[in-house]
Amino acid sequence: MSLNLKPQALRTFQSRLLAWFRVYRRELPWRASRDPYRVWVAEIMLQQTRIAAVLPYYDRFLRRFPDVRALARAGQPQILKLWSGLGYYSRARNLHAAAKTIVAHHGGEFPRELEAALSLPGIGRYTAAAVLSIAYDEPLAVLDGNVARVLGRLGAVRGDLRALRAWRNLSETAQQLLAREAASDWNQALMELGETICTPQSPRCEACPISRWCEAHARGLVNEIPAPRKKRAAVNIKIAAAILRDPQDRTLLVKDPGAHDGVLFSRMWQFPAVEVKRNARSELAKHLRATLGVNGIALKALPEARHCVTFRNVTLLPFLAHVEQLPANAGTRSRVLPLESVARVPISSATRKIAAAAAAAHILHRH
Repeated sequence: MSLNLKPQALRTFQSRLLAWFRVYRRELPWRASRDPYRVWVAEIMLQQTRIAAVLPYYDRFLRRFPDVRALARAGQPQILKLWSGLGYYSRARNLHAAAKTIVAHHGGEFPRELEAALSLPGIGRYTAAAVLSIAYDEPLAVLDGNVARVLGRLGAVRGDLRALRAWRNLSETAQQLLAREAASDWNQALMELGETICTPQSPRCEACPISRWCEAHARGLVNEIPAPRKKRAAVNIKIAAAILRDPQDRTLLVKDPGAHDGVLFSRMWQFPAVEVKRNARSELAKHLRATLGVNGIALKALPEARHCVTFRNVTLLPFLAHVEQLPANAGTRSRVLPLESVARVPISSATRKIAAAAAAAHILHRH
């Protein structure tokens, strides 16, 4: 794909988009400065996550870790706790590891060289280009879903834009169109256009500053490009979780390699849990016997909760069990704490929902 713009037309095209961005750009916290640390944290948080969801996390994170050295010094549990609820927790772990590398090998400053940036944990081509162009004005074009949609419509590209050949062509087009003397604003302008004007459904072509160059607009194809992506079939999963409660209102959390720990509970603290095949109560009781040596307890079913992770539709089945004594044989992969304090340690959104069911049951019981 190529728009084949002659030099003068390309300059006009670029100036129109940049002028639009200067007027209509949203005031977002990571745009307050070109501090590479702030740009980098934002780009990591925004991966597969909406801006509205990121905003409160970003502010809290920057208050707690104002620079890369503060992040590198922090313990991973502190970072995961602040990230709790944002999802895709490998991002937080990679951010921490990369911060340590930046402090140890790059003098505490995000590297300016592309290869050095790509060598950092959690940094791929898009993130490297975004940080280097936005923070340092390096002439590197970005290509994400928003930019691909804009370019795909400009060139009336049919088919799956994420197919290898199409994506490679879009990458080349993005680099050809790049306003090299204003790479920071240019990349942000293209992303902003895709986010606010050239949207997946009902794009506002009448408000687009570059619609005169758009082949899809000219041919009436804006609602057909990009082609719908084939969605992975949804998988329905049931997870039973045990909220063990002793007379002091304490509970037990574990780091359990079972129960979809790597996906659903994100390798953080969780209630003992098991994927249900047929009978939730009996399978959970068996799991508790096998892993914690807990026998002969009454598991009281609490209201179930719904949870979605990528293509998984998860039904959470919490069970409350009163015990005289919490098991002490789970070693370092267990933690005893007051039930009301569960949210003070790093937990996933799924664990938070299970804890909420326990809290609601406690309130009802007291009343």
